[in-house]
Amino acid sequence: MTERAGERPELIEKVIKVTRVAKVVKGGRRFSFSALVVVGDGRSRVGYGLGKANEVTEAIRKGIEKATKNMKPVAIEGRTIAHRVDGYFGASRVVIKPCPPGSGIIASGTVRAIMEACGIHDISVKSLGSQNPHNLIKATLNTLYRIRTFEDIAARRGVPVERLRNPIPA
Repeated sequence: MTERAGERPELIEKVIKVTRVAKVVKGGRRFSFSALVVVGDGRSRVGYGLGKANEVTEAIRKGIEKATKNMKPVAIEGRTIAHRVDGYFGASRVVIKPCPPGSGIIASGTVRAIMEACGIHDISVKSLGSQNPHNLIKATLNTLYRIRTFEDIAARRGVPVERLRNPIPA
């Protein structure tokens, strides 16, 4: 995973995986490349893209373009998220939990890149099942997009927001 400085300095671009693909034809093998890229603005918007081309740099550029178009907002509360959430895609499962300030990002490399691009600083993520980067990215992003803020939850329950932010000690 590398970070690229692109045309838009406000976007955080992370290359997750570059794969060489061989196609066997009459004269031999033809090689092409695919690049899996995550793009975020560091302020709660993130997306991913898969670019394919005959050169690595062109595949990364196409992936960044697709990821930028696919960016969606994530509900962030300060430096973390509001509540624990589980999600899956295919055989990959993720469990995402909020952490107290100063904990940092506790996650695998693929998920860490998503959290850094999104702007989440204190979080714990456990990935279960398949570690395939494609499925892991989709599981993580689908889970992050489902998170709601304290205000949304309080309005739905009909309770004050302070009661959710400062729970009563047991």
